[in-house]
Amino acid sequence: MSPLEAVMLAVVAVFIFGPDKLPKMIAEAMRVLRKVREFTESAKQDIRKELGPGFEEFDLQDLNPKTFVRKQLAVHGDDYGLNDIQDLHHDVAENTREIKASVRIDHAHTPRSADGRPTG
Repeated sequence: MSPLEAVMLAVVAVFIFGPDKLPKMIAEAMRVLRKVREFTESAKQDIRKELGPGFEEFDLQDLNPKTFVRKQLAVHGDDYGLNDIQDLHHDVAENTREIKASVRIDHAHTPRSADGRPTG
């Protein structure tokens, strides 16, 4: 949220709730946020407890498939041949650059007719 948006929300809140009720509303919102945080932290602890040993560092983001795949590749990338794939990618990219350079050189030295078409 940008500072301008925050200011706009504050102005709208003053118009809707009035300057008298606004501090009460802010305090109530903070209390609700605190309760939600406590609830989510409690739920995380319950999940870790139910999963048992070895999951003390469990994070709910680990359930996201993208996060799971990234972590697995970071830990076991060599087991899956990730380094070989990266080396192959590098070789293909290098060969492609060499071919492009060769084609440019050949194209520049190709004899052309008056209308610009290659001859021969």
